[in-house]
Amino acid sequence: MAESTTGPMVEARSLCKDYGPTRALSDLSFTISRGEVVGFLGPNGAGKTTTMKILTGFLRPTRGKALVGGVDVAEDSLTTRRRIGYLPESAPLYGDMMVLDFLRYVAELRAVPHAVRDERLRNIAKRCGLLEVLGKDIGQLSKGFRQRVGLAQALVHDPDLVILDEPTSGLDPNQIVEIRDLIKEIGKEKTVLLSTHILPEVHATCRRVIIISDGKLVADDTPEALAEREAGGLLRVVLKGKGDGAAPELEKVRGILAAVPGIRAVESGESEGGKTLGFRVRPAGNEDPREALFAASVAHDLVLLEMHREAVSLEETFRRLTRGDGGAHA
Repeated sequence: MAESTTGPMVEARSLCKDYGPTRALSDLSFTISRGEVVGFLGPNGAGKTTTMKILTGFLRPTRGKALVGGVDVAEDSLTTRRRIGYLPESAPLYGDMMVLDFLRYVAELRAVPHAVRDERLRNIAKRCGLLEVLGKDIGQLSKGFRQRVGLAQALVHDPDLVILDEPTSGLDPNQIVEIRDLIKEIGKEKTVLLSTHILPEVHATCRRVIIISDGKLVADDTPEALAEREAGGLLRVVLKGKGDGAAPELEKVRGILAAVPGIRAVESGESEGGKTLGFRVRPAGNEDPREALFAASVAHDLVLLEMHREAVSLEETFRRLTRGDGGAHA
């Protein structure tokens, strides 16, 4: 089957995967365009690793299709594997081999032409920060350097798609930053699918997020759009009475805000202390009630100290979308 140079780099079409009576994936569909860096998220047992193993040809789906560059992975896994660089969560490294010997071995397995092999390995080693450890045994390296070696082996054959499963697992904060920067560099040239539980990593590296739960797709959008959608236009409002008089009555002010057209609900929120009152105001539908809230404050002699849309973190978005899910298969 011929490789496509147009269209999506990755297509999952109604993927299902059963392990005996247990269904790990259920009608999972998504696409990833060429050049995208996509975060692939889900709680433990959601089906992330199963999906990545199907995309890389390690597993066959029970039903559905996975395509890489327009080629069906199950029908022509050799062709698709040539286009994929894969770093599983536990990097498959040989601890008693020198870094350079290991990368040469991988280059041989990946059929990198001899004419360009040395130059390719030198460039990969430099890019992954391995020049100083090429003569060391992999088993002597720190976890951070072993992850770099794992990334290097995934890039040796110059793949179009790089799939990374928990690439910063077990690293210290400094090592996480180093690997994160390396992933961002890779993302400038390659399509990257990144699975991780470290959500700030997704914010720092990914332009789009796919979230699955219990083997099903629950979200597919940019981190910012997901946060805005989950916030539902929620407004934080802080008010006080005019002058130096007593603080306005909480329930009275709540009633004033609730009576504004376009408001669905008003909850108590964080104030600024003293005689201020804080509220969380939820608009109805797509209404923007900010101008009406300002007018109501003025009409009732209230000073509007603050009004802004509340942000919902990616962590909170993830929790809301996947709450209560789990299972036996990753």
